[in-house]
Amino acid sequence: MILFFLTSGLFLGWSLGANDASNVFGSAVGSKMVSFRKAAIIASIAVILGAVLQGAGASGTLGKLGSVNAIGGSFTLALAAAVTVYMMTKFSLPVSTTQAIVGAIIGWNLFTGNRTDPGTLTKIIATWISGPVLGAVFAILLYMLIKKIKKSAKLHLVIFESYLKTGLIIAGAFGAYSLGANNIANVMGVFLPAFSLQEIDLRLFSLSSDQQLFLLGGIAIAVGIITYSRRVMETVGSNIVELTSEAALVVVLAQSLVLFMFSSTGLSDILVKIGLSPIPLVPVSSSQVIVGCVIGIGLYKGARNINFRLLGEICMGWFATPVISGLLAFFSLFFMKNIFNIEVGYKTAYGMPRADAMAGIAGEGISHIIKYLLLGILIAGSILILYYYFLERKKTRELRASEEKFWRNLK
Repeated sequence: MILFFLTSGLFLGWSLGANDASNVFGSAVGSKMVSFRKAAIIASIAVILGAVLQGAGASGTLGKLGSVNAIGGSFTLALAAAVTVYMMTKFSLPVSTTQAIVGAIIGWNLFTGNRTDPGTLTKIIATWISGPVLGAVFAILLYMLIKKIKKSAKLHLVIFESYLKTGLIIAGAFGAYSLGANNIANVMGVFLPAFSLQEIDLRLFSLSSDQQLFLLGGIAIAVGIITYSRRVMETVGSNIVELTSEAALVVVLAQSLVLFMFSSTGLSDILVKIGLSPIPLVPVSSSQVIVGCVIGIGLYKGARNINFRLLGEICMGWFATPVISGLLAFFSLFFMKNIFNIEVGYKTAYGMPRADAMAGIAGEGISHIIKYLLLGILIAGSILILYYYFLERKKTRELRASEEKFWRNLK
């Protein structure tokens, strides 16, 4: 039964992979510098690593907004957010999973009578504005820097394009890692208060209860990237504004920096130590940031290149997402509680949640399942990496043989 309740979180993770996570390579694929298959594989591996290794940072912020204290409520909120994101994705609109889950949590607060912390909500909403703005600023500065390097280095066009392709892959992997670290809170954050799983010790490393949930969410995101992200990649990468190869690199790198800023506890601690204000560890909308980056490049080149009609449709989707998700969550909670008689949450005194007892009972069984799943992933991943390596070697040999044949015929 516990695994059934997790399915809505996995569905939300899949939706994030199909929409938000695809944006780390959207500009690269849209500019034809990186193939979709290569981008999907790299992004999938990096997003899982980011979720497991650094996913705890932003989860606490969502917990302050609303700590869901029953597994039935966690299931319902994740399902409402996932359905909202999926509907937007069907219209090829790069909406925000962050906005969807925030709207769902507010709907849960209203239904159960819990207080929505205005300070936390203000902090989250502020990132919806500052994220795209920072993305645009970083994109313009990086674009100017790369243009200057290109002009001073005087590299041959073929060599420069090769460097750009390598840079796109590295920046995309960094962006996917940061996305996993930042946005896994949207996928599994509502389940953390209600689950207490047994720690998994694999000798080389161990996984806490939260990390096990983050692993499952990261896998779901990866599946979404591989199976359903191509349409949104093409929308973000080419339809808003036409991108050159160097602009594609700038957009990916700028978005990666913004996501990393809002997910790095280390960077925030460093700022505190030198006497500055800490960076808020908040789930940031990757879709909004990437669109801000693309707009920044468009503004630098001249506003005539921007598709304002498509941009307006995307902005409408952003405003509608939290409202739709909140309403859907509210009525779904009513339906689950009164029709199926499932506990979806209750009002807590002094903001102190109580974990659902059923989670602790089933924790050991789920941990065993996750342990074997992890071993299977490691084996399958190793086989996939070897297959991809030999496939690339075969393509390289065939390309070299074709070039040699061409030059022989030319002589």
